[in-house]
This record gives sequence, C-alpha cells and structure tokens, in this order.
Amino acid sequence: MQIHLLGTAAGGGVPQWNCHCAVCREARAGTGQVRPRTQSSVAISADGQSWFLLNASPDIRAQIENFQPLQPAPGKPRNSPIEGVLLTNADLDHSLGLMLLREGEKLRVHATPNVRRALTEGISFQPVLESFCGTEWIEPSLAPAPLLRRDGSPSGLTYQAIALPGKPPRFMKSKTMDGNVVGYHITDAKTGGRLLFLPDVAVLNDTILEWLPQCEALLFDGTFWSETEMRDQGLGNLTAVDMGHAPISGATGSLKVLAELKVHHKIYTHINNTNPILMVNSFPAVAVKQAGCTVGRDGLEFEI
Repeated sequence: MQIHLLGTAAGGGVPQWNCHCAVCREARAGTGQVRPRTQSSVAISADGQSWFLLNASPDIRAQIENFQPLQPAPGKPRNSPIEGVLLTNADLDHSLGLMLLREGEKLRVHATPNVRRALTEGISFQPVLESFCGTEWIEPSLAPAPLLRRDGSPSGLTYQAIALPGKPPRFMKSKTMDGNVVGYHITDAKTGGRLLFLPDVAVLNDTILEWLPQCEALLFDGTFWSETEMRDQGLGNLTAVDMGHAPISGATGSLKVLAELKVHHKIYTHINNTNPILMVNSFPAVAVKQAGCTVGRDGLEFEI
C-alpha cells in the first residue's frame, strides 16, 4: 500500500490566515523552524494507479497539483485516478474538498449516516453536488469489506470503519455522540500491510487501545500538545477534549501510549497551528521523536 500525506494540519492550516501565534509567525518568517502545512488529507493506493482519499481537505486542489499520481492521465480530455473519498467526520476541514471535486465524475463518498445527514441537512453539500457531478454515498462497514473502484472492481484494498465517540460538527444542532466520527483500518490484500487512520480521537478508550497494535502504520490525532493549549495562548476557552481531540502530552495523553506501541510508522497528523510540536527544535518536538513517533508533514510518503 502506498500512503502519501497530502496535508497534515488541522482546520485553518499552518500558518492560519488570521493567527499571529508563535508557530504561525515562524511559518511566515521562513526560518525553517516551522514548515507550512495544508489541511489534513491522505492518499492511498494498492497499485499506484487507483487512489482513494482519506478525508477531502479544503486545500485538495493544491494538494493534487503537488502530487503527480493524483493528476489526470494523458489520453482523455478529463479524467482522475481518484476512485473515492473516505470521510472520518463532517467537519469542514475534512469535507469541504468534496465541493472542489464537483467538476469530475460522480463522487463515491464513504461516510456514516450521521455524517451524510450533517452534509445534507446541516450544510447543503449533497444538493449542491447533485447539481454537478452527483454523489454515491456508501456506508462503511464495521467488518472488513473490499474497497471498490468506481466501476465496481477490487482496488486491492479492504477497509473497515471503527466507531469512535465524537460530537457532530458545529453547524448541527444534534448533540448525539454516536455515529459522528469513525476511524479506518485499511489492509493491502497482497502485502498484508495495515494502516490505521485515526485523526479524530476524543479519548483513548478501550476500543482505541485494542486497535492500536493492529497495524504497521498509524496516522494519529496530533491536534493539540496540551489540554489547555488554546486557553494558554489566549486563543479561546475550549480545551482539547472540548474540541474532540485527546492531547498528546500529559498523564492521559496519547504520547505515553504511542511510546510503548511496537508499530513501525507512528505519525501525528491533523496538527493545529498552535501546537509546539511543529517547531522542529522545541521540547515537544524532541519528546515526540524520542518516543519513536513522527510529526507528520505534507508530502511524507511510505509503503507497507
């Protein structure tokens, strides 16, 4: 399985357009201490020809232009190797890219019923897309299932959704904690390589802990370093958990768990612009490296 990180930032990117925090200042200054990042999305493929997107970033057009395998092939005036999009939730930084793919063929979107409902009733994505390319909504199974191309043929990948606790997006009035967020476990049928994609982890519950060892590559929620990161920087009153993301540091943070995990690729993604792990020589960045983990960056790619 080929895995290419198209974008690795949380909503707003790095630097965020209206933010003057220390990380954004360094990113704009071009000192090399902070690498600019686009909003998170991942491209995966079993054969290097047919590709699937894990979330559809608002920056997807630029991400496609920066990754040649996602660009149209010669021979036909218009075409795309993108076979489908797997959504983890309905947050705008994970779904706005669908609107930017409206000029192509019918979009195959893998999403839970709650995510589809949010993108239909909470914000009118589906009616708009139906006026352009059209959509085919696929509810991801909680059991392993073939990940199919647009023509129904096998892609060489199997996938299953992992139900996670999580709030609906801000534009939905519903407060239910079920069916709003999933992760994905994706397996290469030929190599047996397993990817665990978990960019939206509100709490490290028993389900998460059971799944973590079952992969060769882990893309994990790296949104915030600390629980009170936004408050400490004067950028808001919500905590990390309030915003649906378990912090990296602390006694109950993810780094303590990931440090003990025997997985070859342990990569933090969906990193907020306020997160000090983005500064290459900072204490948090060093701590992540010493734990055997990687701070995700745009363009990072590997195979399993």
